[in-house]
Amino acid sequence: MNLSPLQIARYQYAPKLPGMLRNGISEISVRNGGATESVADQEKIKALFPNTYGKNEIIFEKGQNTSEARKLVVGVILSGGQAPGGHNVVCGLYDALKATNKDNELYGFKGGPSGLLEDDFIVFGDEYINQYRNTGGFDIIGSGRTKLETEEQFEIVAANCKKHGVNALVIIGGDDSNTNAAVLAEYMAAHNTGVQVIGCPKTIDGDLKNEDIECSFGFDTATKTYSEIIGNIQRDANSAKKYWHFIKVMGRSASHVALECALQTQPNICLIGEEVAAKKMSLAQIADYIADSVAKRAEKGMNFGVAIIPEGIVEFVPEFSVLIAEINELLAGEKTAQFNALPTWKEKYAFIENGLTKESMAVFAILPESIQQQLFLERDPHGNVQVSLIESEKLFSALVAENLKARKAAGKFVGKFSAQHHFLGYEGRCAFPSNFDADYCYSLGYNAAMLIQYGVTGYLSKVSNLSKPAEEWVAGGMPITKMMNMERRNGQDKPVIRKALTELDGKPFQYFAAHRDQWAVETCFLYPGAIQYFGPAEVCDLTTRTLALEKA
Repeated sequence: MNLSPLQIARYQYAPKLPGMLRNGISEISVRNGGATESVADQEKIKALFPNTYGKNEIIFEKGQNTSEARKLVVGVILSGGQAPGGHNVVCGLYDALKATNKDNELYGFKGGPSGLLEDDFIVFGDEYINQYRNTGGFDIIGSGRTKLETEEQFEIVAANCKKHGVNALVIIGGDDSNTNAAVLAEYMAAHNTGVQVIGCPKTIDGDLKNEDIECSFGFDTATKTYSEIIGNIQRDANSAKKYWHFIKVMGRSASHVALECALQTQPNICLIGEEVAAKKMSLAQIADYIADSVAKRAEKGMNFGVAIIPEGIVEFVPEFSVLIAEINELLAGEKTAQFNALPTWKEKYAFIENGLTKESMAVFAILPESIQQQLFLERDPHGNVQVSLIESEKLFSALVAENLKARKAAGKFVGKFSAQHHFLGYEGRCAFPSNFDADYCYSLGYNAAMLIQYGVTGYLSKVSNLSKPAEEWVAGGMPITKMMNMERRNGQDKPVIRKALTELDGKPFQYFAAHRDQWAVETCFLYPGAIQYFGPAEVCDLTTRTLALEKA
């Protein structure tokens, strides 16, 4: 196998563990914290999870290991979109199992949850595991988005676990995947299968966080990767001095990625979806806000700039959300086929105009034709608009161009405006994990093995105090039900992990808000450069600006 020099060097990196996990397996004891309850809808969640609700939090500390000595056969899956560091969760889990008992086994089920259903797996060994240490991606066993939520699926998973003697499952995923883990844990406990279920918090979007989960893994690496590219684009903009760059970044349901990238690079504009929703901003107001920056910079002879756009921004715009809802209703059932049968866009436009309210049609009419058509292309499995496919970076640059055109006609804009567009998505999901993510993920996996060893189920592997050096990190576990509430999904009330939105009263946003007016007019660009793996700790082990500000 041909390897790059960086691959070889990363294979040799020894991830750092929290102090209490470095003591040796025999000296890791457990201390029970207080009993827990769900963040909302306590009675409903408790009724749905009678066997796993209200358990104590767990903290690991130095002391006598009192867990039962037994052989463990553990299955692991990677679920959902990729995130840097996933391989290290598996490696940490494997190493801890082997350190506890060399006869312990780790089964990697392939392709995500479907591997559990199809009984498709590999039994890990040293040679195979060592090929993936400290590397990016999920290619060690692949991932998938199959949901485990039906009684029939649970029966199949339980039967496959019994067939191979699997007594624990580790599900590495985001909020939906760990919701599935909680439901699966409840089923396994209710049916006395003897199979424990442990989750690990993954998502580059950063929306799986709360007072217990300080950061989901992959967020650090992905935002540093995006910020390097944004910094490079800013350097180019400042060199050519003739383009405004509109950069869309990942994050459909929350703006954590956009905010972190803004804190790292100090662009002229960064939209925060949660603020747009709180202020009930219209598309025209957002365009006017960006155009103000363009105009003020043009007055200083700076006809260039950078704007960061969160992937899901349009869903936070109230008038646009109403428009989407009306379009979904407009094309419900057989109406989709009727619409698609119309031969020209002119006829389709008339169909749309006839079906929307006057208010929504006014919003639709100001959209560029390319965006209008995107709203009527592919639908999701439920027949709804796929908002993530909307090129919002092009939408806002077009709206800004129209705004400036009107200003120029009124003699209120004398500069030039030319836009370039970028979408930073897959580029950040499988990068070589930063030292922080390599350490954090390895710790999450190692910690998951300890939770299994101590016999708990329905828990999330938890490592906290992350703004401090790894030696001071605190390892333990928390019941997944603690993060759950009831939400309406596909016409039904379902228990789900509550997504964490950007907090407008939080320190990261407050720092951004205090500086953005200056950034909008002046050129205050920061150039973070590539992720550093070797060198001083203050450079190589740097945490995100978000985490640093939250824990300052």
